[in-house]
Amino acid sequence: MINKITKAVIPAAGFGTRFLPQTKAMPKEMLPIVDKPVIQYVVEEAVESGIKDIVIVTGSSKRAIEDHFDLPNADLINNLIRGGKEKLLDEINKIAEMANFIYVRQKGLYGNGTPVLSAESVIGNESFAVLWGDEFISSDPPRLAQMMKVWEKYGGVVISGVRIESRDRLSKYGIADLEPVEDKVFKINRIVEKPIPGEAPSNLATHGAYILPPEIFPALKNLKPTKGGEIWLTDAINILREQKIPVYACEIENGTYYDTGSKIEYLKTVIEFALRHKDLNGEFKKYLKTLDLK
Repeated sequence: MINKITKAVIPAAGFGTRFLPQTKAMPKEMLPIVDKPVIQYVVEEAVESGIKDIVIVTGSSKRAIEDHFDLPNADLINNLIRGGKEKLLDEINKIAEMANFIYVRQKGLYGNGTPVLSAESVIGNESFAVLWGDEFISSDPPRLAQMMKVWEKYGGVVISGVRIESRDRLSKYGIADLEPVEDKVFKINRIVEKPIPGEAPSNLATHGAYILPPEIFPALKNLKPTKGGEIWLTDAINILREQKIPVYACEIENGTYYDTGSKIEYLKTVIEFALRHKDLNGEFKKYLKTLDLK
């Protein structure tokens, strides 16, 4: 019998160089999408999917993430109570109560496989989820919940998949060579990391969220740095595939991908979510209409 996935690792140790100088002292994962930081959307997706333990892998200058998911300090509590803002206080308290938060410092070579390996002592010998801390997918049901259904049926490795309609954007992602299994579920023969558009095996980008077995840890330990001298999670997943552990892509239904790790996509996300916000959308829409966008 396959156990449930109850732990999620969120890598959040990157330097955020694309957002400097903003991210010199502030984590990129804490950039606000209207009134919530990016990483809170990621955590909410995990919790809504049934995750109990959130393992956030951090680095230097990331203390703000820990503070955000902690209970508010006494000064803030007293200030909100004096101002008659108990509803807002309840909302802030719920952030800390969403899950059991565990923090691990990243150690090792640079690359997106390193934070996953850093979480080994917390994960132990069980399958777990990985979601990046600076991007998210808004979907109904949640992306990770859709992936869990695939994992509960087939086991192995499950990676979220998003169709990339513009061929010139294929070189930004890991693109999968696929075999159909059932509707929206594919077996992955290989993943080509950031291919030249003409060499991409499909237009399904496999990235953003993963369900991984504990065998990923020895695979990561045995990796040698490749592109850019980095340790890539994709390379470890390809090792598992060679070991006959099946790797599946779950094409996310009813989902919109938000790559908040780039400036232009971040700005698009803020505008879209502001237009959805029940307290802001009317006035904000009026303001946008006044702009001279010639």
